[in-house]
Amino acid sequence: MTARIAFQGEPGAYSHQACHESYPDMEALPCRTFEDTIEAVRKGDAELAMLPVENSTYGRVADIHRLLPDSGLHIIEEAFVRVHINLLGVKGAQLSDIKSAQSHTVLLGQCRSFLREHDIDAVTGADTAGSALHVAELNDPTQGALASELAGEIYGLNVLAHHIEDHDKNTTRFLVMARDMDLKRRGSAGMMTSFVFRVRNIPAALYKAMGGFATNGVNMTKLESYMVDGSFTATQFYADIEGHPDDRNVQLALEELDYFTSQVALLGVYPADPKRR
Repeated sequence: MTARIAFQGEPGAYSHQACHESYPDMEALPCRTFEDTIEAVRKGDAELAMLPVENSTYGRVADIHRLLPDSGLHIIEEAFVRVHINLLGVKGAQLSDIKSAQSHTVLLGQCRSFLREHDIDAVTGADTAGSALHVAELNDPTQGALASELAGEIYGLNVLAHHIEDHDKNTTRFLVMARDMDLKRRGSAGMMTSFVFRVRNIPAALYKAMGGFATNGVNMTKLESYMVDGSFTATQFYADIEGHPDDRNVQLALEELDYFTSQVALLGVYPADPKRR
């Protein structure tokens, strides 16, 4: 039986593209929501989950960091995928025919200049590939979709404009999740460690907690905060650092972090994608 990797969206979504590029020998399993994607791995319907976490143009993908700590899964890989956005239309349509284009709100935000230049109205759809499917079903030459070329192939749409993203380095970072964590691997481009924590209720706790990473020469590449349980006083932080928990400097930094926090949970230790550099 072919191993499966789950992703959120319809076939042809950029997460589907990420699955195809990173795990070409695995069967991609489309799921309706991020929660369904995680649950597919938890139940054993898939071995891995491909989850987008941030885009170089748009920023953080909403809700992902909130889902990771309670997912029961672990990060085992990261994948940086170059996102080329295309305007798709039904057969026979021309660029000048398109009056409105729909896609996920994240993609719409990455193509503002093109849409404004061509006087095309942006319409929010459920996701990128789902928007392509909807346009194919409408069969209206005035309606377009912003999606991947893969989505165009799957749903029989033509590419009316290639690579219309505002920034020529538009990239999405994905995290690959699995049921088990492997702490023995080492990557040729270095290692990453991801974790969440809550600081103790003392003055300057966050400042003091971060000090251990600075004094031990550990590079923190991401630090994000978000409220938990609907409380304005309960704040959780998500962090990515370069290094492995077995590295002495990382050990010392995490020990100092532990002193100033009420809770620390390791989410994953995984090879850095060479494209990170």
